[in-house]
Order: sequence, then C-alpha cells, then structure tokens
Amino acid sequence: MQFDNRVTRDTGAQIPIVQAPMGWIARSQLASAVSNTGALGIIETSSGELDAIRKEIRKMRDLTDNAFGVNIAQAFVRDPDIVRFVIDQGVKFVTTSAGSPERYTEELKKAGLTVYHVVPSLSAAKKAVACGVDGLIVEGGEGGGFKNSREVASMVLLPLVRSQVDVPIIAAGGFLDGATMAAAFALGAEGIQMGTRMVSAAESPVHDNWKNAIINAKETDTVFLNRAHSPALRALRTEKTTRLELDMETNAMTEFGRAIDLYFGGDMESSIALTGQVCGRIDSVRPVAEIISEIREEFFRVVGDLAARYPS
Repeated sequence: MQFDNRVTRDTGAQIPIVQAPMGWIARSQLASAVSNTGALGIIETSSGELDAIRKEIRKMRDLTDNAFGVNIAQAFVRDPDIVRFVIDQGVKFVTTSAGSPERYTEELKKAGLTVYHVVPSLSAAKKAVACGVDGLIVEGGEGGGFKNSREVASMVLLPLVRSQVDVPIIAAGGFLDGATMAAAFALGAEGIQMGTRMVSAAESPVHDNWKNAIINAKETDTVFLNRAHSPALRALRTEKTTRLELDMETNAMTEFGRAIDLYFGGDMESSIALTGQVCGRIDSVRPVAEIISEIREEFFRVVGDLAARYPS
C-alpha cells in the first residue's frame, strides 16, 4: 500500500513523515538518511550558520535523489536575505517557524515554493492560513524544542485546528510509531513530524550521551522551561534544567551556554538538551531506515485492523 495525500503531493515525499529541523542536528547526515527512505529530510537554518548550510544542501544532492526541504527558523536567523538564500538553493518545500507567517510566506510562494508554517494554537493556525500558507505543522506541547508558553497537547490541538481549517496538516509532538501516526490521521493530519526519535537515531550526529539519556528516560523526564519568557522550551531533565524548571526569573535561553559541547561533546550540563515527552517510549538507537519502515508497516496494519474490527 502506498500513501497519496496532500502532504506527499506537496512535499514530493513517498511517505508523509517529516524529520524535524533541529539546529546543528538536521543536516545532511541525518536528513539524507530520512529522504533516502522516501520520507522527508529537512535541513535546518536555526544555527544561523548559513555558509555551512549551503554546503549541507549541496551534500544532500550528492547523498539523495529524493525530495528534501529547508526550514526557516525566523527568530534565530538574523540574515535579512534568508528568503533569497533559500530560494537560491533550488529547494521546492520550506517550513517556517518561530515567527509570524506574514514575514516570508508571500515572497516564498511568489518564487514557487510550497510553504508550511509551524503553529502551536488555533489562533496561530488561522493567521497562517490567512497569510496564504500551503499547509501547517501543528505542534503539540509534548514535543521537544521551542514551544508556546501556553502549551496544548496534540490530542486537543490537532482536531481543534482540523475542525477550523482546510489546509493539509502535519502533526508534531508525541509521534514515533505507526500507531501514533494512525492516531494523528484519525484526528485530521496527513503526515507526522518527528524530532526526538530522530535525535536518537543511529545517523543522528549528536553525542551518544544524549542518545543514551533519551533511551534511559521515563515519560516524566522532561521539563517545561521559560513559561515567563519567550520562547518556552521542553527539554530533558538534567541538574541544570531541574534548577531552571521553577525559576520564573531566569530566561532559560541565557542558559543555553555551550550547545556544541552538549550536542557533540556529550556534556549534558553544558547546555539544554531539547527533548520531547516521547523519550519515555524510545528504548534503542536504531537506523533511520528501520524506524521509517517499521512506522509505515505498522501504520497500515493498525488502520487495516481497525477497519476489520469496526467495519462501516
């Protein structure tokens, strides 16, 4: 069985699974492994290292013949020419996040790109649709990374947004297998995005200490930081993040510190390990190809089993 819906048609992917655009992590090594499965790898820009990103996109064209996209993380990219930069790379699919859809949507679409915007609430979804985006990434508060300070779980947010808009939706926050993908589709999505599952994958470039921390984590081992500031964050529980969890005075972004030392040096206290609650369900480091294949097979098995048990 094959997927054929608005997300696969918009992205050019064969499987409507998108890898999240995590800073420094979502580069060619990981993204090409995802695209080579028929899912969609995404190259990040939130690191702000555009010279390096340009090289990573060139590497992608050598490493995969399949579709991939680029994310523009508006709050973290200071280059005023970021839209021209993305257009010049020749990609056809872009996600925008951490900012207003009013900023770049029109220019990107005029250049022929397909634009999906990340939203954490119904009001943000309506605003993005009004700005002309082609689709949405609806991100529940259980996901890792940068969040809205008033987080809403995917089980509530996803069907709420679906009931109010007609554009295709990729669901993010809490998804890692075929059963959760089937649940997302039942609630109105046509694709899923995975971040934490990809951080812990074999092809992820992060240090084994972070991967092992995810594997050993319980479902309660993340913290929600920065409720009194912006952006809010969901991260793995460490000594640093436990200290920050109830600290309403300190902006956790000032504690990001030496991110590279955490990401690639394995010092878990040197920065903040952005991680979703789904870490409690991940128990091994596995190759991307195995992860995507298993999700695909389980998705169709779950959908088929439900249809057989509850025929219309």
